[in-house]
Amino acid sequence: MTYSIRRLGAEDLAAYRAIRHEALANHPEAFVATAEAFAQKGDDEIRQTLETLTVFGAILPDGRLGGINAFLRDGGAKERHRGWMIQVYVRPEHRGTGMSRALVEHLVDHARSQVIQIHLGVWSENEPAIRLYQKLGFQTYGTEPRYLFVNGRYIDEHLMVRFLDKAPGKTSNE
Repeated sequence: MTYSIRRLGAEDLAAYRAIRHEALANHPEAFVATAEAFAQKGDDEIRQTLETLTVFGAILPDGRLGGINAFLRDGGAKERHRGWMIQVYVRPEHRGTGMSRALVEHLVDHARSQVIQIHLGVWSENEPAIRLYQKLGFQTYGTEPRYLFVNGRYIDEHLMVRFLDKAPGKTSNE
């Protein structure tokens, strides 16, 4: 499969809007935002999101987006060493192709010059994502019980971290 990964900008607004809405509509258990609320956002608000976050996209040869993820750096003086990987989504037809791994690795490479650790939250039942994150050096450090209430049920979220100033898989005790 051929694709390239790059940061999305204002020129990608329509493609970003489409894939983000798809993610929210198809996987409400995986995101805090709702598809309905996102659909109400105007172009200016979406443009602001693309400027505020560092959003990466896997661009297919035909120009469509196969997947996205975003990096958000904590802004407080005492938290600037941390960043968050958010908005992770790969379209179903591209899962299992290495696209998810490539997007995560691209974000990690980008984050290395800015932070020493990357955090993420993942639905506790999303086993393929959890396995991928573990393979890429992320470790679970907690679980938020009943993090979301979606379609009549509570959703737990695992909190994971990767320390960029340590070798993958190493803990502070090693």
